[in-house]
Amino acid sequence: MTSQRDARKAVQGWALYDFANSAYTTLIVTFIYSVYFTQQVAPDGITGTALWSRGVTVTAVLVALLSPVLGALADRGGLRRPLLLASTAITVVGVAALFLPGPGEVALALGIFIVSNVAYELCGVFYNSYLPEIAPPDKIGRVSGYGWALGYLGGLLAMAVALVVFVLPDPPHFGLDASTGEHIRATTLLVAGWFGVLSIPMFLWVKEPRPVADRPAVGALVRGAFAQLGATFGELRRYRQIVRLLAARMVYNEGLVTIFAFGPIFAAETFGFTLTEVMYWGLALNVTAGLGAFAMGFLDDRLGGRRTLFVTLVGLFVGALWAVTADSKTSLYLAGLWVGIFVGPNQAASRSLLGRFVPREKETEFFGFFAFSGKAIAFMGPLLLGIVTEVTGSQRWGMATILAFFVIGGLLLATVDEAEGRATARGQG
Repeated sequence: MTSQRDARKAVQGWALYDFANSAYTTLIVTFIYSVYFTQQVAPDGITGTALWSRGVTVTAVLVALLSPVLGALADRGGLRRPLLLASTAITVVGVAALFLPGPGEVALALGIFIVSNVAYELCGVFYNSYLPEIAPPDKIGRVSGYGWALGYLGGLLAMAVALVVFVLPDPPHFGLDASTGEHIRATTLLVAGWFGVLSIPMFLWVKEPRPVADRPAVGALVRGAFAQLGATFGELRRYRQIVRLLAARMVYNEGLVTIFAFGPIFAAETFGFTLTEVMYWGLALNVTAGLGAFAMGFLDDRLGGRRTLFVTLVGLFVGALWAVTADSKTSLYLAGLWVGIFVGPNQAASRSLLGRFVPREKETEFFGFFAFSGKAIAFMGPLLLGIVTEVTGSQRWGMATILAFFVIGGLLLATVDEAEGRATARGQG
């Protein structure tokens, strides 16, 4: 029998993993290493942007293909914990290795990034699947929000340390050579240490709630995993609320993906934000996103995940509309902070609502589909934005395409029946 103290430690250890892994997305994918790659590793900014986007696209394809299969494998063979540990270790080693490629070593840098980024995305499949087991049903929303809030706090603090210790000092500390970008590349070592050390409580405090039976041979295990996936596809009518939720998330999440990818570019190109201003804007946005995720976690448990998602989609639509019609830096800055309030809760409520719907014996498998839903059409938002920007000659019109993803995602979400989804998870559907 799990004691109350052990249950609290499990929640804390689980949420600390969010705190640990957010340094990767904040420093590597979004604000620092991506900019370094495009400006200093690649021969020029245009080539660098194109190559980086291809690296992100390859990641999306691989994660979409691997996540459902590995999720089923984890459930079938009791491998969730070992796979989480392995994917965490690969991410940590991979991000540390990003320190090695210097200017001109494009293939090496991009290859290491793809490996580490795929491993990072797969971490979420195994990690998220613990949520329904560590959180009581009446508190799953706030626990999910607590994790997202700590994640944004972790990204905020990691970014602050990176800026103060490595990026801004002139000359750089520790004898790092600015001419070859060593002071920027050293942020990858910060991320590796941050993620590696702060993820330890997850493995110490969060026990595996499900007993692990004798595992079959590898061949039988893989065949069984594919058979389980096939059975799940054959039973999709039973899990129709999960299918509807994932379809809705596939669309509205594309709006978020496009905001993350092109918001800084829009600020720099249309409003003349400097790189430093963009970074400070990112710090402030992490604050509002973390506060929003924490506060709306309680709203999630009170109103339900579906209603909370509607609130966030309305908020995101208003914020995106505000941004594309902004007439000054200040207005855009405030619009970004407004969007941040709803970004965290949207992601947290999506996770918690799926947690309420999934059957216990297929948790990791369905969180594999959750990862799939976040990557399956990851090309659509950037592609549409680019086409509209090119045709109209205006980044504002290009950014306005984001509004459609929130509207269509909301319409798909309206088809989700939360009560039926919960009943199916309890075996009553």
